[in-house]
Amino acid sequence: MMLRADVLVVGAGPAGLAAALAASEAGGSVIVIDDNPISGGQIWRSGLSQQHDVRARRLHEKLSLAANVRILQGARIIGMLDAHLLQIETSDSTSSIYFDRLILATGARERLLPFPGWTLPGVTGAGGLQALVKGGYPIAGKRVVVAGSGPLLLATAASLRSRGAKIVLIAEQTSMRRVMRFASALRHWPGKLIQAMQLRVQSLPSRYLPSSFVLEARGKDCLQQVSLRTSKGLKLVDCDFLACGYGLLPNLELARMLGCQTVGEAVSVDRFQRSSITHIFCAGEITGIAGVDSALIQGRIAGLAATERLTDAEVLFNERDRWHSFASLLAQAFSLRPELARLCREDTIVCRCEDVCYGELMQYDNWRGAKLQTRCGMGACQGRICGTATQHLFGWTTESSRPPLSPARIESLIATKAASSLAD
Repeated sequence: MMLRADVLVVGAGPAGLAAALAASEAGGSVIVIDDNPISGGQIWRSGLSQQHDVRARRLHEKLSLAANVRILQGARIIGMLDAHLLQIETSDSTSSIYFDRLILATGARERLLPFPGWTLPGVTGAGGLQALVKGGYPIAGKRVVVAGSGPLLLATAASLRSRGAKIVLIAEQTSMRRVMRFASALRHWPGKLIQAMQLRVQSLPSRYLPSSFVLEARGKDCLQQVSLRTSKGLKLVDCDFLACGYGLLPNLELARMLGCQTVGEAVSVDRFQRSSITHIFCAGEITGIAGVDSALIQGRIAGLAATERLTDAEVLFNERDRWHSFASLLAQAFSLRPELARLCREDTIVCRCEDVCYGELMQYDNWRGAKLQTRCGMGACQGRICGTATQHLFGWTTESSRPPLSPARIESLIATKAASSLAD
């Protein structure tokens, strides 16, 4: 099947949906694809119409009325046929999409760092456990330690507690001094300050321990205890779940596969959200972790710019810059302490897909050598977890992304190869 769109948007989170709505206002055809079963991304995971956030409901209402917008859920990009032609796979078919302009809003994922015992059943990402519970996973009565860094910890604790979990404590790796400095600066973003206060109240009576981080997760067949380093020394805590996350990382694989220039951990864009490739625009967390408010503004700018309404886009620049300042504040306040790169023992698994341990990886000088000799990064996640881990542990730089970006059916790969031959 061949589909055609004036504007193709990849990602149905806040940035992608805002971009699609803005692009649709120009009257051309817009297609949105997302690999989740419903729109909303991770932040609005249960669907737009079910959110307390009025912005989600407004997007739902407006997009429902936009006859020129088509949203394809459960669709993943598996190949690039040429600069304006992508191959996608759904649960039952493979299709090609031709587009004039492309907007990437692929969002972010949790940063997971290895430590002894992190592969035990019961140890999850902070946002990962939150997502599981939102999907119906039973948590009532379970003892949970929430650990890592950043505002996501409070959001996770509040969400789990509202569903009956017993939050034993919240361990934040950054210092109280930095936390208080961050909280004080939030006066420039009153909405964020109110949100932070509400989350802290909702997570009570949980203990909040700054300058604290996980040393080890312990248990025979599943998690039973967590060892923490706190400002007062070693602390052992009995629990059923450990939700541990060290902030978010942009999903850059597709942008890199398409050839977009990246700087550090983000796609490089100009003031109109245009990437180094003139017909590709990027919005939201892939341009840097800044939160939902920034994502919505960036998405709208990208949608306007992609349909050549540059004057309308310029009106939003000041508000976007304001949220960029918030992102800088967030990154400084919750930067990771160096001790987190020294937690692994030789037998600590780093690549969970291929069971590659820290001791094996220590023999190599770079990602490519380790990948060739140990299969690190060659499993189902394609280095999304261990690539980030080895960058933190060893300072390695991963290679550029190549298709397929995720596991695909053999018939889809065959169809992609055939379509690529025809395109040539």
